[in-house]
Amino acid sequence: MPPTTIAVGIETTPKKCFASALDWPGWCRAGRDPDAALAALAEYAERYRPVTEAAGHPLPVRFTLRERERMSGGATTAFGAPEVIFEADRVPVTGPQAKRYAALVTAAWEYFDEVVAASPAELRKGPRGGGRDRDKMVSHVLEAENAYARSIGIRVPTPMLGDLAAIEEQRLAIAAVLGEPSDGGRVAPGKKWTVRYAARRIAWHVLDHAWEMQDRAP
Repeated sequence: MPPTTIAVGIETTPKKCFASALDWPGWCRAGRDPDAALAALAEYAERYRPVTEAAGHPLPVRFTLRERERMSGGATTAFGAPEVIFEADRVPVTGPQAKRYAALVTAAWEYFDEVVAASPAELRKGPRGGGRDRDKMVSHVLEAENAYARSIGIRVPTPMLGDLAAIEEQRLAIAAVLGEPSDGGRVAPGKKWTVRYAARRIAWHVLDHAWEMQDRAP
């Protein structure tokens, strides 16, 4: 059988570019230019694969990455986060597709939790001596997810580190929204995020920090 074609969206700025697998939430990588971002995306396929398998939607064994869209990014892209909502993100989401997105995001959370449990409290510093230690990184992810939740119309208190009930409440609320069919428009009134973009942004942030934690383990 021929390789499966995986559509990629690329957002560009003079400082940083992102390549995102449009139908695979969380599989997004950055590079100094589009080619470097696409190469980084391919390089991370095997790190992303366990998440897809845990979700019950395994990444194809053989695939080809193919650019479908390229758009200019903004300040958020240059800072280091995928911000572009592509035209593909505005396509209606069926019931099965929504359940798949929710499952992949949930699997990203589970992967993150496993990495946290296996990581030491103190992590190696970055090349310039910076970088959060484990607990500060976890708190950052929880706070960011609370802001992401507001971007899809969810308002819950920001979970504190170690408050498993509050963390679960926030995650279940997010998964419930992502798991519903959509016409491809904004998830919530007054917000710009779509289901497809929300799933990608949330899962990317979780996995980006999980992989960072792994890479900075002593």
